[in-house]
Amino acid sequence: MQGQILMRPLGGTEFMEKFKEVYLEEIAELLADIESALLELSETPDRKELIDSVFRAFHTIKGSGAMFGFETIAAFTHEIETVLDLVRRGLVPMKKSLVDLTLSACDHIRHLAEDDSAGGKDTENIVRMLRSMIPADYQEDVSSPKDRAEHLPELSTCRIRFRPNPDIFDNGTNPILLVDELRNLGECQVIAHTHTIPPLESETTKCYIHWNIILTTSVKIEAIREIFIFAEDRCRLNIDLIHSDEIMDESGKYKRIGDILVERGDITLPDLKKALESQRKIGEMLVAAGVTDSDTVASALAEQEHVRNLSRKHREDAMTSNIRVAAKKLDTLVDLVGELVTVQASLSQRSLLLEDAEMISIAEEVERLTAELRDNTISIRLVPVSTTFGKFRRLVYDLSNELGKAVAMETRGGETELDKTVIDRLNDPVMHIIRNAVDHGIESPEKRIASGKPAKGNILLAAEHSGTNVLIRISDDGAGLDTLMIRKKAISAGLIPPEVQLTENELFSLIFLPGFSTVGEISEISGRGVGMDVVKRSIENLRGSVEISSKKGEGTAITMKLPLTLAIIEGLLVEVGPTAYVLPLSVVEECMELAQSTVRNARGRNLANVRGEIVPYIHLREFFRIQGDWKGVKQIVIVRLNNFRLGLVVDNIIGEHQTVIKSLGKLYRDTKVFSGSTILADGNVALILDAYKLAEMAEAEELLVRKNSYPAAGFPAMIR
Repeated sequence: MQGQILMRPLGGTEFMEKFKEVYLEEIAELLADIESALLELSETPDRKELIDSVFRAFHTIKGSGAMFGFETIAAFTHEIETVLDLVRRGLVPMKKSLVDLTLSACDHIRHLAEDDSAGGKDTENIVRMLRSMIPADYQEDVSSPKDRAEHLPELSTCRIRFRPNPDIFDNGTNPILLVDELRNLGECQVIAHTHTIPPLESETTKCYIHWNIILTTSVKIEAIREIFIFAEDRCRLNIDLIHSDEIMDESGKYKRIGDILVERGDITLPDLKKALESQRKIGEMLVAAGVTDSDTVASALAEQEHVRNLSRKHREDAMTSNIRVAAKKLDTLVDLVGELVTVQASLSQRSLLLEDAEMISIAEEVERLTAELRDNTISIRLVPVSTTFGKFRRLVYDLSNELGKAVAMETRGGETELDKTVIDRLNDPVMHIIRNAVDHGIESPEKRIASGKPAKGNILLAAEHSGTNVLIRISDDGAGLDTLMIRKKAISAGLIPPEVQLTENELFSLIFLPGFSTVGEISEISGRGVGMDVVKRSIENLRGSVEISSKKGEGTAITMKLPLTLAIIEGLLVEVGPTAYVLPLSVVEECMELAQSTVRNARGRNLANVRGEIVPYIHLREFFRIQGDWKGVKQIVIVRLNNFRLGLVVDNIIGEHQTVIKSLGKLYRDTKVFSGSTILADGNVALILDAYKLAEMAEAEELLVRKNSYPAAGFPAMIR
């Protein structure tokens, strides 16, 4: 009957499904960590700490899979764990073929996570290859974890005190399965404490049993603790090493009698202290014996206290838990904060109009609190870019094997944080650029050696903060871009006339034109430049920009500049006619008056002289076809679009404005020059201008400088 109380169903199918989803998320994170460690092992196969981490991760997947009903995953992962255990023991080498097979096993686990019944021949093939890597001499040795543990040297005995919280069933954890996992690690004696179970007539779904377990095993304490990874925040767990060669002194004596009695609970610690206080302390005895002085003893006590406090702090930090929150809930929170920012702006404006000192003070306090809430809410959505770097290392590894090239990938700045939405949408552009780099950027080992380079090519994926933006740079040390070839391709495609001379940056910008390619043959993997227009469009949809720099024979670097978040931006508020518009402050360089002398000297062309540099500009009144003319002094906002500067003539510049971005809705989704809208403090709507699209449309409508009057290849080629 006691077993029936313990094994009572934990809340129904819907309840368990929720925790299965949590387990699937854990699988994704663990597999990403495994792949990262395996890729490092392919370079340094003797790193024991990496082998141990891979083993522990697979062990966690196996144990939790069995707990949540993923029996196929648990059985399949056990086969991987068996081989990796031999690797840990030095009986099987971590060869490249084993790394490749384990990576394939990771992919297969992902398929099984989507459909636990999708094993079949794929599972059988991988299991057969895994077993073939076990030497014949050790086939029997891996038959049973318990049998294996009995034959291993250097055994240690641990005391495990496992006291689950009464509500441990609420998160789907079954303590019996955890105890069974311990039995597989070696010789195990389990003592269940059942004296706290209430009378059987009391219906309850709580856990009242706790366990003392004596385990003799060859695994480390960390591996034992891994078994309780999903229950550690709902139990009291103590794992103490009570017997091993390392903790025995030279005389072979075990622990002092007082320590054993306290550990067993036969006496209390105050009782032991009271008995010991009748003896003199070691420091006092040493001072009395003249061996040392009181100051020296005091310094030793200070050192002891410092280390103990530091150790306690580390334990407290380790116990700090994270909470998983659905992305939709975060999106809702950001929307609500955005509404609050708008209301706060209205409150501030109203208080100033009323000239009420008390209300102004309240509005200022609300503004301060709103700003803190906004910054904290945005920071919640920020995640390290390292969460997505791992998959690209795997991509480089697979492509280099497929193409017969030696390519290493290095990552930097993985701790740089970026909005999760931006990271998710950044995946495809980065993947395309890396494919290009491996396929057409990095030369074959023979060509690299012939040109004086190392046989192995390198790709660097780096991230860093730049003001309110993040820079993602992908660089390689390959062949680089050939400007002469790019020019010939552009002339033959009719993109530029033969007589026009372009700068190096302008030539590189041609790569972003649809269909433009610098390679003669398109491979199945990628084409250098093929699809780069899609990359550029994807980055611009994130309100970012992309630039290329390259040197023939030395390599290519592609840098993407992205905003930290897509929810709130700093903008410049301007007026054109009766309507307000917002320009992202990240593209704005400066503001200035458009002098009448500048207009006269341009002789009808939209060109402004900005400190010696000729800058084309768009007259927004003309572009939006607003009737009438502005009687005041016209203002020009200079923006930088990649390597090109452009002026936007407006009627009035209001100033900086914190912009909470709102979508335009389905009716206006095809509007090209607006990337969204925002609500002003007075309740009116201001449209957010997309400077890149604005420039393209202005060129198409010939509102920019005519091609025959400006020595360039046309504006779109310069900003793409």
